[in-house]
Amino acid sequence: MKDFNTKQLPNKTERHKLFGSVEPGEKKKPTEKEKMPDLQNTQKDFLFDIDQVGISNVKHPIQVTSKMKPTTQTTIGTFKMTSSIKKNHKGTNMSRFTEMIQNYSNGSPFDLSVSTLKQFTKEMADRLEQVDNQITVSFPWFFERSGPASDMAGMNHANAEITMIYDKNAGYKITVSLEGTITTLCPCSKEISEYSAHNQRGNVKMTAEFSADYQEDDVDWKQALLEAAESNASARIHPVLKRPDEKMVTEQAYENPRFVEDMVRLVAADLFEMEFIEKFTVTCENEESIHLHDAMASITYDKALHR
Repeated sequence: MKDFNTKQLPNKTERHKLFGSVEPGEKKKPTEKEKMPDLQNTQKDFLFDIDQVGISNVKHPIQVTSKMKPTTQTTIGTFKMTSSIKKNHKGTNMSRFTEMIQNYSNGSPFDLSVSTLKQFTKEMADRLEQVDNQITVSFPWFFERSGPASDMAGMNHANAEITMIYDKNAGYKITVSLEGTITTLCPCSKEISEYSAHNQRGNVKMTAEFSADYQEDDVDWKQALLEAAESNASARIHPVLKRPDEKMVTEQAYENPRFVEDMVRLVAADLFEMEFIEKFTVTCENEESIHLHDAMASITYDKALHR
């Protein structure tokens, strides 16, 4: 057998040179921050104001609280942080956004609460010397779900997002969205068939703008929006189903047929009755089981326009 240990390799420095590394060149530019030019703070007429500038697709651990189990959880947040700048400023200081996340986290998950986001956006606007600031955090939110007969529990999840906008003159604006999964049974199939009916998995996405007096201690917006979607569906989605559970779920779906049109109207009625919601959009998309296409419907409603 050949002994590969006898092969002699050049050292690591020589290997790097072999693959293109070169010696560092002469460095003449300053290394002290105070002596470095700050192009982003250049001020002259740069033609246009910018609505939003900042950073996006920043992954960071977050801590989320809920009135459903688990009441506290750590998950992954995807951050987008921006502010506006006037045309006499060349740019913004990008590093301050990530620096702020680290300062607020201090080595722990970022506390994703309304009170924290309000404080964060105001402080960031002050640090950037701008009149406004905006932060959006999207994340998978996990919640426990038990089988209706067996009571055996498992973890479901929905895709959630919260946006906090701070404006020095207008104050705060809070917008959230939640996308959950449901079961729908086709009313037409049930009506025309001698027996049975086809089911599909539905995706309900709700986007809502809150009133100024929303208090997260009073209402868990994630739970409220999830219940609006699931309680109006043909049946809920479960992570664990034993045979008695499956019987109950399929019979419940048969007893509550839903078109996508039915879903968005029923969910809209629930959101309309929530006093902390001022404006909302509801979309339902069904992954059809006997069609190649999906079915969809959508409603947008602004309470202010109908007062």
